Amino acid sequence: MELLDDKMRVWVESSKYVKPNSGVYVLYNRNKDPIYVGETDNLEATFTKYYDTNFEGNECKQKTSLYQRVFAENPKEMQLQLIENFKKETGDIPVCNSEIKIKTH
Repeated sequence: MELLDDKMRVWVESSKYVKPNSGVYVLYNRNKDPIYVGETDNLEATFTKYYDTNFEGNECKQKTSLYQRVFAENPKEMQLQLIENFKKETGDIPVCNSEIKIKTH
């Protein structure tokens, strides 16, 4: 289930060469199941950190095989909307998002 209009990309070293723009991203496991919806003010910095540390200390995100990302003016709002839409469709939230507190309506 793809959550964004962006094409799905393989999580490899090139993932850290995205623009330093604010945006929303979705991490997927190898079965193409969304495992995390994130937001950041700097996609390049976030992805570089994730890649260089292999999601250090986060076993859930270490299952990442694929990703999507889009640039967004208001990434936090878009993240919450994507999670809310996912919850309406599946009755749950992405497994790695359950580790953080998320307010949905």
